[in-house]
Amino acid sequence: MTHPSQVLHESGRQPVVLPVCDHYAGSEKLMTKSLALQAEAGPVFDVTLDCEDGAAVGREAEHAEMAARLAASDANRHGRVGARVHDVHHKAFINDLETLIGIAGHKLAYITVPKLNSAHDAANAVEAIERISNEAGLTRPLSVHVLIETHGALREVFRIAAHPRIECISFGLMDFVSSHRGAIPADALTAEGQFDHPLIARAKLEISAACHAYGKVPSHNVVTELDSPDVLSRAATRASREFAYTRMWSIHPAQIQPIVAALSPSADDIRNAERILMAAQDADWGPIRDDDGSGKRRLHDRASYRYYWDVLRRAHATGASLSPAATQRFFS
Repeated sequence: MTHPSQVLHESGRQPVVLPVCDHYAGSEKLMTKSLALQAEAGPVFDVTLDCEDGAAVGREAEHAEMAARLAASDANRHGRVGARVHDVHHKAFINDLETLIGIAGHKLAYITVPKLNSAHDAANAVEAIERISNEAGLTRPLSVHVLIETHGALREVFRIAAHPRIECISFGLMDFVSSHRGAIPADALTAEGQFDHPLIARAKLEISAACHAYGKVPSHNVVTELDSPDVLSRAATRASREFAYTRMWSIHPAQIQPIVAALSPSADDIRNAERILMAAQDADWGPIRDDDGSGKRRLHDRASYRYYWDVLRRAHATGASLSPAATQRFFS
């Protein structure tokens, strides 16, 4: 039987699928705790070791080396650990890359580059990562994630998303609001206010649209209300259902599970995807009439198959329980 990856994306390149939660840790203590949590839970969320905001001024080199040694250690059990470096114009940018890639390049999943000002910055960042990876003897390309936090980067977000080496684009809410020099009110930084301000909603939608246009992952910004799990869950749900984000940042261990729950496909979505895709595969990917048990039949063809295949891929990436039959057919 023909696998869906062979027939459902004519370009031959499937959209990127990543774990739905990107958990940030800045200090050695928090990095170690985060890696232990991931080791226990499995690769259902990523851990990003923060060498930008996590590093004390003047101690950037020591911080990058500490993070690199953790990433290269046995604590990185599942290979889903990345690192955020300083921006391309910072004096520590190249040293961050040389240290992280030189020590841990073989185990790093990605490098995250913040504060792009343009597509040119993105291209320069990728070129530096590729050059240093080659010098370190890496045999696989390192994935690149970037942050949109400036007016210039937002203006060129479609060009940035088109770069073949970039797989994920995150929205940097706080720096973006700050760049408006007080013209956006402070309540736009809250979990609820950020969705309602037109300039912020526009930025979120532009990033999401650019990512989906090029098969990349849009990653939603942090929620800073740490003691309000219901607030976080509502924000994650809005980010997913209204703004089409398929990944979100966490800055506290208590935020991980609500984000995973909100952004993962539901049990009903998974059951529908399994049933439809298995029937489609049996029909050699021709049109089918599906009965969901309600007595109402619906026509499905390759357009809806692509939708359900991406649902199933996202479910698999989050560690959701799939039926043995679907697992055998699609993920064995």
